[in-house]
Amino acid sequence: MNFDSFNFENDLQEGLQAMGFEEATPIQEQAIPIIMEGSDLIGCAQTGTGKTAAFVLPVLNQISKDHDDKVRALIIAPTRELVLQIDQQIEGFSYFTNASSVAVYGGGDGVVWAQQKKAIEQGVDIVVATPGRLIALLNSESVNLDKLKYLILDEADRMLDMGFADDIMRIVNQLPEKRQNILFSATMPPKIRKFAGELLHKPKEVTIAISKPAEGISQKAFLTYDEQKLPLLEWFLKSGKYGTAIIFASTKENVRKLFKSLKGLEINVEAFHSGLDQKEREAIMQAFKAKRVDVIIGTDILSRGIDVEGINLVVNYDVPPDPEDYVHRIGRTARADTTGEAITFINKDDQQKFSRIEKLIEREIMKTKSLPARLGEGPDYAPRTFKSGGKKPRRNFKPKKKNR
Repeated sequence: MNFDSFNFENDLQEGLQAMGFEEATPIQEQAIPIIMEGSDLIGCAQTGTGKTAAFVLPVLNQISKDHDDKVRALIIAPTRELVLQIDQQIEGFSYFTNASSVAVYGGGDGVVWAQQKKAIEQGVDIVVATPGRLIALLNSESVNLDKLKYLILDEADRMLDMGFADDIMRIVNQLPEKRQNILFSATMPPKIRKFAGELLHKPKEVTIAISKPAEGISQKAFLTYDEQKLPLLEWFLKSGKYGTAIIFASTKENVRKLFKSLKGLEINVEAFHSGLDQKEREAIMQAFKAKRVDVIIGTDILSRGIDVEGINLVVNYDVPPDPEDYVHRIGRTARADTTGEAITFINKDDQQKFSRIEKLIEREIMKTKSLPARLGEGPDYAPRTFKSGGKKPRRNFKPKKKNR
């Protein structure tokens, strides 16, 4: 479907043509007409499907018709990185229109805070914000949302995982009741549907099937016992094959433990998780992008909204609980048509999870229990037998006895 078919205002269409936008993606083709007709919308689509344009373009089209220097649209996203990406896309799309936007996020100094407040006070059409910084602005009475027409929640599943549900409800309670609500999420578990039910009114739904991992990613899996994971990871990182790497662990506590272990092995590593403040996270990402840090360990907060080229290796130290998160994680490598390697460590309790991943991506990943000689072999792969909480199988690997 060509973008001409949406009958956008001339100024907006001119911007799309200047950016080379011709054919709409499936999520854009289905979501844009629903938003333009004024219905609430639940969109299930991941990063890379064109979802940002799907909700930004119809909003910009309406703003170009009735511009009045009041905040008309509020877009809430989980991280500073995603907020900036959305704001940059708005700037591109709206170049020939009279619409304006501002990115509102924490972690900066007093100058950044003052700039954000001033931009809103002078008049802006669209505010793109993280929940915490937006609440601070609302508390300072620096933003008037009385004329708001659109509330858009992007990556709603990630915001709930990061504990932002209460913050979002606090924000919603200060918005006009009559508004159009748009929610996008990469996954649609029951908690998201319940959350959407509290916010949206008779929403229409658009679901785009999750995309498969890029062809440039070499995917491998190693069957391990828990005691084998750390020495196996050390073996990979010290092999000299990889310049930069991201390691995903399941919890913030696991990230901290793994960081401490790798730091003790004199590996140039940093930990990235929601327990850090925004300034700390920014410093780590800048160092990683500048190649001053070789390895980052993180939770799934790292799997979205982070676009760094040149990552050679992604390691799933823990198998992700949600199959879709596997695609997001390994998508951090092989970006911009490059190649990369994704390795997953599978212990016996995670075998069922990994089988669900293979079902989702419709591909069997090469698995091996043959590890470096000093580690011995890993367990057999039998996801129907090895279930969490089940009887433990006999093991070939014997950890060293501790001195008593």
